[in-house]
Amino acid sequence: MKTTTLPLLIVLILSSLTMPASAQTGSMTFITLGTASGPDAVPDRAQPANALVVGDALYLVDAGDGAGAQLAKAGYRLPNVNGVFLSHLHFDHTGGMLAVLGLRLQLDAAVPLQIFGPPGTQAFIDGLLAAMEPARGAAFGVPGRTWQHHLTVRELRAGDTVMLADLMVNVAENSHYQSPQYRAAEGEVSLSYRFASADRTIVFTGDTGPSEAVTALAQDADLLVSEMMDIPQALANVKRINPGMPAPVLEGLEIHFRAHHVTPEQVAQMAAQARVGAVVVTHFGPGIGTPEQAAAYATTMAASYDGPVSFANDLDRY
Repeated sequence: MKTTTLPLLIVLILSSLTMPASAQTGSMTFITLGTASGPDAVPDRAQPANALVVGDALYLVDAGDGAGAQLAKAGYRLPNVNGVFLSHLHFDHTGGMLAVLGLRLQLDAAVPLQIFGPPGTQAFIDGLLAAMEPARGAAFGVPGRTWQHHLTVRELRAGDTVMLADLMVNVAENSHYQSPQYRAAEGEVSLSYRFASADRTIVFTGDTGPSEAVTALAQDADLLVSEMMDIPQALANVKRINPGMPAPVLEGLEIHFRAHHVTPEQVAQMAAQARVGAVVVTHFGPGIGTPEQAAAYATTMAASYDGPVSFANDLDRY
């Protein structure tokens, strides 16, 4: 891996706060449509959603609230989406799916849509389709005119592979639903994805805590797109918003944060162990308010990882 000096690393990260990253050369581009950490809406960032462009194919990777509008801002039309990869079924990552499906109907989208996700995805999509029935029955108010969904759902587990014409996708189960204090019920699964085209490999962690499986999935990838959390700052925000929160509840929340999300140090260590070419941070809680914060995180991460790191803004391209 080419070593990047700390001053250059800080400049790289600071530039990502004010200007979109340019698209990389090659056949695959990753666009961070929404970079908020969720679940609460914020005024300056959309909910978690991404687009993956591979040649002429277009995919969504998670679809939080507003994903369709963000896709339009990026220059793409919703009817042209070929597939959706859901990392897990938390609402900040799936809230835009009703609009994705409903607007496809209204736009009479003929492009078949493949939806991939963890166990529970079929029930989730079936529920959305059921909720759409009154509108689908009304159609355009034209006698004899009907809408067709043109979609299929495939539920995935660790070790699965999805083969598409232009893309190979490998799947790992991460630790977002697992911790020593909480073992998820059977079927509660959060996924990470490795997307490989002819000339590039991108790994998307989704929401995850520390995970050897995710590190293994990311081995030698060109780009690692990772969530990240500043846990002390997140807890400080919780205390400020909820000054009367009982101490046991706050302690439980910290345990949850540390088990189900990754810190700047952990992202850097994972990137170094996996020997990835570059790191993009998205879904970063509670967010970066100043360039000084970005520089501090850059310094922390550079202690373990010597590659380039960017903190993504909405609509950045990599």
